[in-house]
Amino acid sequence: MASRIPQLQRFFHSHYFFGGLRQAIGVMLPALFTGALWQTYDIGMIASIGAACVAVIDQPGSPRRYSVNTMLGAVLLGTLTVALTGLVSSHPLALWVAIPLMSFAFSMLSVYGPQGGLMAFACLLIMTLTMRAPLSGQQLLLHVLYSLAGGLFYFAYSALVRRVFWLREEQQALSAALFATADYIDARSRFYDVHTDLDTSYRDLIRAQSEMIDKQQAARNTVLRELPKGGRRGDGQRMRALNLFIDMVSLLDSLIATHTDYATLRRELGDSDVLVFARDTLVKLSDNLQQIALCTARNQAVLSRHSAKAELRAIEFELEQYRQSGFADANPEVYALLVQVLRRLRNGSRIVDRMAAHTHPGADTQLVDQRLDKALGRFLSRSSELRFGMITSNLRMDSPHFRYALRVAIAVLLVLCVVALLNYGLAHQPWGPPIELHGYWVILTVIVIMKPGFALTRQRNGLRLVGTVVGCLLTLGLFMLTNNTDILLAALIACCILGYSLIQVSFMGTAIFKTIMVLLAFHLLAPTSNALIGERLLDTVIGCAIALLGSYILPWWEHNYMGSLASALRTANHRYYKAGLHYADLVRALRGRGPDTQESLDADQLEADMAWRLARKNVYIAFSNYAAAFYRMAAEPARRQKNVPELNNLLIQNHVLTSQIGAAVPQLATLAQVPAGIRQALETVDALLQDQDAEPPASLETEGELATLAYPLRQMMSAAHLIRQEMRALESPSAGDSSPPSGHQLPRPVAAASQAGGS
Repeated sequence: MASRIPQLQRFFHSHYFFGGLRQAIGVMLPALFTGALWQTYDIGMIASIGAACVAVIDQPGSPRRYSVNTMLGAVLLGTLTVALTGLVSSHPLALWVAIPLMSFAFSMLSVYGPQGGLMAFACLLIMTLTMRAPLSGQQLLLHVLYSLAGGLFYFAYSALVRRVFWLREEQQALSAALFATADYIDARSRFYDVHTDLDTSYRDLIRAQSEMIDKQQAARNTVLRELPKGGRRGDGQRMRALNLFIDMVSLLDSLIATHTDYATLRRELGDSDVLVFARDTLVKLSDNLQQIALCTARNQAVLSRHSAKAELRAIEFELEQYRQSGFADANPEVYALLVQVLRRLRNGSRIVDRMAAHTHPGADTQLVDQRLDKALGRFLSRSSELRFGMITSNLRMDSPHFRYALRVAIAVLLVLCVVALLNYGLAHQPWGPPIELHGYWVILTVIVIMKPGFALTRQRNGLRLVGTVVGCLLTLGLFMLTNNTDILLAALIACCILGYSLIQVSFMGTAIFKTIMVLLAFHLLAPTSNALIGERLLDTVIGCAIALLGSYILPWWEHNYMGSLASALRTANHRYYKAGLHYADLVRALRGRGPDTQESLDADQLEADMAWRLARKNVYIAFSNYAAAFYRMAAEPARRQKNVPELNNLLIQNHVLTSQIGAAVPQLATLAQVPAGIRQALETVDALLQDQDAEPPASLETEGELATLAYPLRQMMSAAHLIRQEMRALESPSAGDSSPPSGHQLPRPVAAASQAGGS
């Protein structure tokens, strides 16, 4: 049986670890360089803080062309932030006014999307670390210059490293996407195991699909960033990575475009051998894909893999037995489902074999799909337009960005008040030496934890607190074991690398290693007693408490987003549907036409094919956004979960609709002409997705190959009807009153999971 590659091995070969290594080296080099040459660790630390501000933007998997511009913006805006913070740092009243105002202004940058959010955090980070000590006069000027030098150094360093290791970056981003796709296929295999619950399998599938779409989009932005043009060094490697990516997407499309009814298969077949063979085939394909992912990250060829030929031949034998025993005549729909499963498994196996061949140095460097030659750039993510009007137009109470920025500003002001009061009380306490709270550390805790969504803030709160406690205990143990400076410095470097590497993987892991890193850095700069560890822990506890309290100030609950996300998903599905029909129409029109019109129709068909692929990518992203928001809502208080049954059903039916569109369009393209009943069914789906009344056909044609088209068409009509019904329920005036009662759990996606799975 197939074996799983350990998560730790996957991590150390991922672009997360390589990106964390790149960030850690870039951040620590200024401090190590100045300290080794001139013993001026304080100057090096200031430059390293400036570098850290820019390193925040340099995340693994981010589109390079946008992160370059954002890093330059971080250098300039970060330098300005240092200057402003330094000016007010020696004037307490000005500090109390300026810090909340800057927190509000920087938090408003979240209107520009993920890159804006990173820019906001970078500025808040450098603001917080600059306010830890008063600055004035020449000291302020030097601090600004050192910080600017650190930021510019990291920008140049990052550009150089990315230029030298461009192939490594592409391979590791592609490897992460391949691993996520393998996990998705493994989640699909559980549908064929009669001992697993269909609803549980469906939930796992949705989460795996959401993560896979994110990873594939990151790989798309990396692999398609600089396409091979011929004659350049490394074009052969670029082409192999490009072919691997294209086949990965093709494999995904083949698996999602399905109309397998697992509930029917389980009911009619039970624990039959054919289901066991189908499950084992998918498990082997998943394992082979993991091997391809690991070899891609290592820049090695796949030398051995599991063969699924035995399982595929066994399924063929079982189908022949069903045909001879009369099962195919007695249960034609079930038999047709099994035939479709076999076809898709066989196609998936061929694609995975071809992907393994792409990893060999002598692999064919021709594009695996020539139709994509001139259109790949259209699949890249586009940056949002940076207009100042986007900020001013969001300065209103019904804007989630404004409410988030206001929430952060109030929390920061609350930190300043609480720290001032507690420091006054602790300075005059009679039972021991005075204890001082560090306001900048408490503010840093708040800005790290607080996010626009309530659920994410609450989750990060607990993880940050646990991570800090564990980090403090580990640091205390390290101090008790040794005082050797070299060992502590080595531990500092290791924790810095792991802290950056785990940012997108494990927030608690990041909190643990970042806590150790900061405590070691302060200890190496100015050795003190272990009381520093207790002070940091107390600062973090206070910061977590204020962040949790602040999350209830003007919260923006996820249910406020769900209506617009559901509408966007329906629109994306409708565009996907229309683009698919247009493509199928052009394929049919191409048959039987003379050579005089052949060339123009070929060009039109190619454009329609690209439009359908783009629409398919967009609907996957829209579904991922909707599913992620839905599950975030599940983590919010029960009284804030509005319209749960409707939103749950929309999640299911949109997934069903996407799958059936992908299954039906290729079959429609093979028809010589579309029969009247099928055409009426297509018009019914189109009308329902536009919120119009429609009369479904009395019957569908099922002669010959049309029988395999009838099932997805029925499912499309049913899904479109239910989507229209649930969308109307969301838009009704009483929709907001359908929140679950206290203690209510979100309903699990129900038996429709059987329709949304697929081979």
